[in-house]
Amino acid sequence: MFSIVPLGVASALPTLDRHFSATALVREGHVFLFDCGEGTQLQLARAGIKRPRIEAIFITHLHGDHVFGLPGLLSTLALLDHDRPLRIVGPAGLREALAAFMQPSGERGIPYPIEYVVLDPGFEHAVVLDTPEYRVEARPLAHSIFAAGYRFEEKPRPGPLDPEKAQSLGVTDVKDFKRLKAGEAVAVAGGVVTPQDVLGAPLPGASFAYVTDTKPCESGVRLADHADLLYHEATFREADARRAGETGHATAREAAEVARKANAGRLLLGHFSARYDAAGIQALLNEARDIFQNTGAAEELKRYPVEPIGATAGERSASRRTAP
Repeated sequence: MFSIVPLGVASALPTLDRHFSATALVREGHVFLFDCGEGTQLQLARAGIKRPRIEAIFITHLHGDHVFGLPGLLSTLALLDHDRPLRIVGPAGLREALAAFMQPSGERGIPYPIEYVVLDPGFEHAVVLDTPEYRVEARPLAHSIFAAGYRFEEKPRPGPLDPEKAQSLGVTDVKDFKRLKAGEAVAVAGGVVTPQDVLGAPLPGASFAYVTDTKPCESGVRLADHADLLYHEATFREADARRAGETGHATAREAAEVARKANAGRLLLGHFSARYDAAGIQALLNEARDIFQNTGAAEELKRYPVEPIGATAGERSASRRTAP
């Protein structure tokens, strides 16, 4: 399980109570940042999230409201004596833009290694971070410029150990119980006991999809496929659907349709146009709930726990659309 913390839910224009795009994912003390608009550092501090714990940053596109906070964050990490590698994933041109922002010292002024993962226009699918416990994938979206969305997914964990069955098969050493739980076979008198012999069905991990800025598209549906939580932009109301299409954005109703098609667990709306006050946000929420009931409007600095809902690990694996 992990938590999502929206740091900024505004679109191109901030308001007094809405900041530029950024969302933090916090898992076991590690932080993953999706977009980094201006003001992200202050929002991290207000949320009580320590900046040196950031493991990776995923940028959707090069519009300023999603990336102008990144040069300052990188400089602050240097001042805080950050010394671990930092992975930055984003569109082609991001590395060069950061180097230009940080002249004259450029990247040489950063004392920690940066691992860039570049998403080129024309890509269809990429795994941009992969560890034994989780992975992050990216797919292209349908915005006014090249943009990508992301999906963070924990890998299935071993199912519960049946100690009585293990003992009946000859397992008696506590260390062997731990090996079986870790996925290792153990030797016993007369043979070998495998994890499959004594473990229950794998337990699914939690999943989160970050889909902004974009018109509704098939890639967004694929990223959100059976996601426990989908954060999808809802820049406009349905009455402003024409404007949404012209600018490469989505309405709240369209975001809900993506969630429904994807069989997502929950939908969190964000990236709201500055034209909408609190009553307007409620109207956005109502339009979405007409299509997908389990919808909320993202609140800045609020923590949203994400845990597996419904399907088993096997069912999720069978349903996931893994083809590019």
